[in-house]
Amino acid sequence: MSLEPESGSPVPPQLSGGKRVSSDVSSVALNQRLYAGAEARTNSGASAPAAAGLADYSQLSDTEVMLRAQAGDDAAFDYLVQKFRRPLVSFMYRMARNLAVAEELSQEVFLRVYRSRQSYAAEAKFTTWLYRIATNLALNHIRDTKHERPENSVALDESDEESGLAFELPDPSLTAEQKMLRRERMQAIRKHVEALPERQRMAVIMHKYQSMDYREISKVLKLSESATKSLLFRAYETLREKLKDFI
Repeated sequence: MSLEPESGSPVPPQLSGGKRVSSDVSSVALNQRLYAGAEARTNSGASAPAAAGLADYSQLSDTEVMLRAQAGDDAAFDYLVQKFRRPLVSFMYRMARNLAVAEELSQEVFLRVYRSRQSYAAEAKFTTWLYRIATNLALNHIRDTKHERPENSVALDESDEESGLAFELPDPSLTAEQKMLRRERMQAIRKHVEALPERQRMAVIMHKYQSMDYREISKVLKLSESATKSLLFRAYETLREKLKDFI
């Protein structure tokens, strides 16, 4: 791993007091539609136009698709959920270190996007808006559960079909000793990334694992671009020092 920087029942407004997402009939129904999406409607007689329309959305920018969702096009919203579900679960997983919680937080993000769609402004890049919501929810979760340890966490270097996570592809040619050293290295990376201050950790995850650039990270974190570069520089310097025996 190179450590050099590269030239969220009605959903409550915040996850606070350690509470999880509350549920009512409408929220349950929406959650089911979020992940069933266009696929569910494809099995009904009236779904063909919507299913066919999904292909058209790939020719549009995310902002344009979100504007269609804002105008009442539910198929457009389904397209966004299908496109961003796995990256969002991956992001939340790396923050919460628990797949069930990551799924729950991701559902809340999409619920909030859906319920706030009328407030979306076209000048904001969709992914920036999406990850700003996700960041706020993730930070709330971290602060509310900082004294808890996850019961169902998976090491960050382990691949998982549901989350789609994997730090590195396994190399079948590695010897038993090399595999052991690799696992030790990945465990050390996990430990020290998790130990970073909240904003540094968030920035590293967005930069290294979500492939977001300085400008987009700065907008998500509401920092200047230079402050974001400085934040990442400090984070990578800390990781480089802590991981000097592995790099």
